[in-house]
Amino acid sequence: MTASVLDPVLPEVAPPVPKKSGLGVLLSPVRGRLVAAGALQLLGALAALAPYVAVVEIGRELLGGGPADRGAVWLWVALCGVGFASRTACSAAAYTLSHIADADVGLLIRRRMADRLGRVPLGWFTERSSGRVKRVLSDDVAAVHHAVAHAINDLVAAVVVPVVALGYLFVLDWRLTLICLAPIVLWFAAVAWMMRDGSARMTQWSAELDRVNAAVVEFVDGIAVVKAFGQAGRARDRYRRAADDLARFLSEWAGPMRRMEALSTALVSPPVLLLVALGGGVLLAVEPAELIAFAMLAVGLGAPILALGFGAQAMQVATEAAGRIADLLATSELGRAADPVAPVDGRVEFDSVRFSYDGQTTVLDGVDIVMAPGTVTALVGASGSGKSTLARLLPRFWDVEGGAVRIGGVDVRRMSERELYRRVGFVFQETALLRTSIRDNIALGRPDANAAEVAAAARAAQIHERVEALPRGYDSVVGADAHLSGGEAQRISIARALLSDTPVLVLDEATAFADPESEAAVQDALSRLVAGRTLLVIAHRLHTIRHADRIVVLSRGRVVEAGKHEELVAADGEYARMWRSQVVVRKEAR
Repeated sequence: MTASVLDPVLPEVAPPVPKKSGLGVLLSPVRGRLVAAGALQLLGALAALAPYVAVVEIGRELLGGGPADRGAVWLWVALCGVGFASRTACSAAAYTLSHIADADVGLLIRRRMADRLGRVPLGWFTERSSGRVKRVLSDDVAAVHHAVAHAINDLVAAVVVPVVALGYLFVLDWRLTLICLAPIVLWFAAVAWMMRDGSARMTQWSAELDRVNAAVVEFVDGIAVVKAFGQAGRARDRYRRAADDLARFLSEWAGPMRRMEALSTALVSPPVLLLVALGGGVLLAVEPAELIAFAMLAVGLGAPILALGFGAQAMQVATEAAGRIADLLATSELGRAADPVAPVDGRVEFDSVRFSYDGQTTVLDGVDIVMAPGTVTALVGASGSGKSTLARLLPRFWDVEGGAVRIGGVDVRRMSERELYRRVGFVFQETALLRTSIRDNIALGRPDANAAEVAAAARAAQIHERVEALPRGYDSVVGADAHLSGGEAQRISIARALLSDTPVLVLDEATAFADPESEAAVQDALSRLVAGRTLLVIAHRLHTIRHADRIVVLSRGRVVEAGKHEELVAADGEYARMWRSQVVVRKEAR
């Protein structure tokens, strides 16, 4: 097959985006604001200790044995009030600043992911479950919230307050300080034991959660189909098993940890710390004013330490979520031509096409097909022969690994996306209707189409009367007041293809979900798409493509036969065997 002169000039493909894991990249746009928030929280944490110091000094004045210096007492009272007000103001400002930064980061991440998903190959979506994609787009963005809005502020408060308080207590009495530290040291030892295999467990938890998310989304999306075939109970069982597996894993993992956590938390609880401080103070005969300081500050050591533990767990979740977000943002984009070229007509060529999904198993191996404008080419073959893969290379669900796919003499990789999808339309067996009006679903490819044009496309697709019978006609919303059968939904997608009026059209099992009553209507609607267009049709029901201009038989990724129906039947090859088996099945079904 003669190659086009345009082929040597390959499109300038955007280089793969290097994967950058961790929170650093995601937080870089707001790093300055987070540093400012941390500084404010530091000032607030230091100011929060002023009231405690003031109380101790007031105690010294009042319990000193001599007359109290009223001026000094009121000075310490004023310092106490200033410290409390400063702590409140600084903390409020710090968390306000970090939460605003969190809102900006969330918006930026969502915009970047939406932009990236708009540029990845369409085949990327077929390789991932809806639950997995939903988790990254929704749950993982929410999980990053703690890292932005709370992590730095909580860390500063959890570290600065205990460290400064312990320093102050060491100055007062180092012996009693060491006694008060004993429960905290035991708590850290318990936490280290609980987290000894935390990374592996979190990875397993993430996998189990993905399974549940996928089961939920698939159950909801497919409920109409499974109920129609009486399989609702089995679908619920699959969801229940996924949920039970998650609960079992959580019980096995968290059960022992919860018991240890309860014991360790009790060690740093206020009553225990107060008992240790008072008991140690009496044992060491500490002065009353200093004992007041230990009673107040030692009791407060547990809360920031527990907050540090909870924050560490939330940070681990946020870090893993950020890694998944980074993976998505690092997904390679579909190559874009720096100097796009428009095709001259609707002639389609598959020139020595080779393709593999994983780089190891060959799915298509040297496929050569030429499709002239105004003709219908049908692809047939056993499941796994490469039919759908070949058809989806035309609208660039993926790019070929060898050879070329051309429209009008132009490699599809040299066309702009807008031009490609203006030239190529597709109707797949997985009918995708949006939860919006019937009118908007039909006009998806031509949003500027008027009501008359939409209705004309629906008439041609044999679906106009059904739409008119809906409660609000073309304004009826799919899934709300418009509940369509598989064949009706397929005709809506055909109307969409008719209205888009693309010169090249791919039909992949377009009647797969049509009920027997509507199959004839779907076929009649499809026949209206032929005029002047280049059609590539995939079908298991061979009687639907008997009159195709050319039938191409694929086997193991290669073309093994090609010709008209009569020619292939007379050749008594692969197609003839498939035809005879389907004729027998149809006769038995009658």
